[in-house]
Amino acid sequence: MNYRKSNKEISFWLFAAVIAIVTLSCQAVTGFPEEIQTLQPTVRPTFTPLPPIPVKPGEQNPDEPVFISGNIPYTSPFFLDSISEPFVLLEDQAGFINRNKEFTFSLAGQTIGPVEVHEDLTLSYFLTLPAIPQGTLLDVDNDGETDTGVQIFAIAYWSNTWGDPFLEERDGKGWSNAYVSTITDPDQDDEIIGGVIIAWAPDDHQSFPIGFGADGKLFTEDDPTEPIPAGYNLVNLDDEPFFIYKDSRPVLDLNEGVIAVNDYSDMDYSDAFDTLFKKVSQEYPFTKEKFIDWQALYEEFSPRVARARNESDFYQALRDFTWEIPDGHVGLSFDPQAFYELHGGGFGIVLTELSDGKVIASQLVPDLPAEEAGIQVGAELLSWGGKPIADALGEVRPYFGPYSTEHHKRLEQVAFLPHVPPDSRIQVEFRNPGQDNLEEKTLASEPEYASLFMALPYLTEEELSFPVSGEVIPETDIAYIRISTFSDDYHFMAYLWDRLINEIISAENQISGLILDMRENSGGSSGLAFDFSGYFFDEEFPLFQSLYFNDLTGEFEMRDHPARITPAPAYYDGPIAVLVSPYCISACEAYAYALQQDGRSIIVGHHPTAGAFGEVGRGQYRLPDDLNMQFPTGRSETLDGELLLEGVGVIPDIFVPVTLESALGQTDAVLEAAIQAINDQ
Repeated sequence: MNYRKSNKEISFWLFAAVIAIVTLSCQAVTGFPEEIQTLQPTVRPTFTPLPPIPVKPGEQNPDEPVFISGNIPYTSPFFLDSISEPFVLLEDQAGFINRNKEFTFSLAGQTIGPVEVHEDLTLSYFLTLPAIPQGTLLDVDNDGETDTGVQIFAIAYWSNTWGDPFLEERDGKGWSNAYVSTITDPDQDDEIIGGVIIAWAPDDHQSFPIGFGADGKLFTEDDPTEPIPAGYNLVNLDDEPFFIYKDSRPVLDLNEGVIAVNDYSDMDYSDAFDTLFKKVSQEYPFTKEKFIDWQALYEEFSPRVARARNESDFYQALRDFTWEIPDGHVGLSFDPQAFYELHGGGFGIVLTELSDGKVIASQLVPDLPAEEAGIQVGAELLSWGGKPIADALGEVRPYFGPYSTEHHKRLEQVAFLPHVPPDSRIQVEFRNPGQDNLEEKTLASEPEYASLFMALPYLTEEELSFPVSGEVIPETDIAYIRISTFSDDYHFMAYLWDRLINEIISAENQISGLILDMRENSGGSSGLAFDFSGYFFDEEFPLFQSLYFNDLTGEFEMRDHPARITPAPAYYDGPIAVLVSPYCISACEAYAYALQQDGRSIIVGHHPTAGAFGEVGRGQYRLPDDLNMQFPTGRSETLDGELLLEGVGVIPDIFVPVTLESALGQTDAVLEAAIQAINDQ
C-alpha cells in the first residue's frame, strides 16, 4: 500500500545541477584549463603469492566441485521485496565459527553468482567456484596444534541494497539464517544444526569435524574430527557422522529457514485452527499488555470452527477471532464477497471527525445518495441511524481491523460508518454550512466503493510515482521528502534516498531545514528504515532490543544484539521535522522513533502513529481454503526493558488540531506547522 507525492516544481538542487552542466559545457567550448595535468602511472596493488591449486579439476579429478546450482524456494509474502539485484554468495562462515554476528564479509573474498527469476516467480541460482577461494582459513581440527586450516562456506542468497553489487556492512553481517544451504535454530541463537556446507582445504593435511559432539554444537572443542581431502568438499550435516563428499556439479536447494510460512493448509478446519491456536497463544508477544484471555477465546471460537461446513463459515469464524485481538499486525486474507456483504453499499460521502468532536462531510461523490439528498461539503452530521453521531461511530467495527490503538481505530470507524450492506436505509440528521436549521433525510445505499477509496489513503496509489520523492517547498528554503513505504524495491529506494540527501547536504547553505513526510507509510523493512536514519547521526547508538518466544525455555528472550543506528557515509546536521499519522505503521514507526532520539527531530501530526510494532516475519500462516493469517511474534523493548511503541505509537511533539479548513483540504495544517517549527529554530 503506497501513497506517494509527485514533484510539482523543479527542485533547487535539480536547477543547480542543470546550471552546473551548462557551466561545464561553456568551459569546454570557450577554453582549456590553465594547467594540463600529467597522467600518473596506474598504481598496481601488491598481492600475496597464492598457494598452488591443491586439486585441479578435469579428467584426473572428475568429481572435484567446480559449479553449484539449485533452487531458492520461498513462502514468505515479504520475500519478493528483496529480489532487486539478487545473487548468491559463497558465504564465509567465519562469523558463525567464531560466533561473531558482527563479522564483515571482506570484499576480496566475495564470490557471487546469478539468480534467475522465472516467469512463475520461482528462483534458481548458479555459482562457479574459484580455483582458490579467498575466505578465512580456520583451524577446526581440535588437535591442539596450529595448522593452516580450511576455508568454510555456505551458499546464501543475498540482494544488493547499498552501493555496488557486492555486500557492504549495511547489507548484512554475521551469517545467514534464511535462504541458505545450512539449517539454523532460532532458539539456539542461530546455531547451525543441519544442511550442507562447503569446506576447502589447501592440502591433504587438514582435519574437519564429522559430528556435533556431546554439546550438540558445531565447531566446538568436543567435535570429533577426521582428515579431509584437499580441495573442495561438500559436507552434509544431516548425516551421522557427517557425509563428506565431492561432486563436480552438485545441486543444492537453499532452505528458507526461520521466516518460512507455517503451512496448515492440508489439515481440516478444526486441526488447522487448533495447531494455529497452540502456536499463536504461546508466541504472541503482547498477551499481558493487551489482557488477552486465550482460554476464553479458544472456548468461544473452537466450537464455531468445528461447526463450519463451508469456506464462508470458516472464514467468518477466523475473521471474528482476529477482531478480538487489538493488534494492527493481526490479519486475515481479504474476502471480496464477505466485504461486499458488510460494506458494499455506500452513499458517496466521506466523513471527517474534527478535534472538537464534530463530524462533517468532507467530500462527496457526485450523483450518489448523499449529494442527491442535499448534503453539502462541510455539512455537520448530528445523528446516524437514529443515534447520536458519536454513539453510532463507537459501534462501527471497521473491516480492516483490528487496531493497536484507539486513535487509529477511530479514524477507520469514521471512514466505515457510511459503508453498509447494499440496499440499506439509514436516517441521517445534518446541518449544511451556513444554515441554522437541521435537516433529516433517509439515505438508501448503492453499491459503491469510490468514497471509501477517498477516505482511506492506503487504498489509492498515485501512478508514475516514486517510493521516495523530494522537492523544495515553494516560497521557502525548506527541503521536503516523502517516503511512502519501506517495502518497495530496496536498492531503488536506497539510491533515491542517498541521492536526495546528498543533494540537500551539498546545498546546505541554501536549505534551512528538512521535512520528512511519513504520514502514509505502511512500513516494511526495519533494516532499511534504520539505514535511512543513519544519515542523521554521526555516532552509533543502540535503539531497542527485540524478544521472541523460545520453545526450549518457554520464555521470551532477546535475540541477537539490540537494534542500533549506524552512521551512514553522508551526514545531514540541519533541523528536521517528521510528519506522522496513524497510517505510519511498523517500520515507519521505528524510523520516526529513531529520529526522535536525542531531540534530533520534531514530530508533527494530528495523531500519534499506529502503535503497531510487533515483528511479523516469523508469524505467517497458511490455512485451508487458501487463507493466510498473520500474527506478531517479536516484541520490542527499550534498553531498560519497557515495551516500545506497541499500543501507543510515536507521540507528536506538536499536536495539530483537525479543523474544518484542514478537513476540507483547504490547508495542510500539519505541513504548515512543520514549516513554522523549522523556521522557529
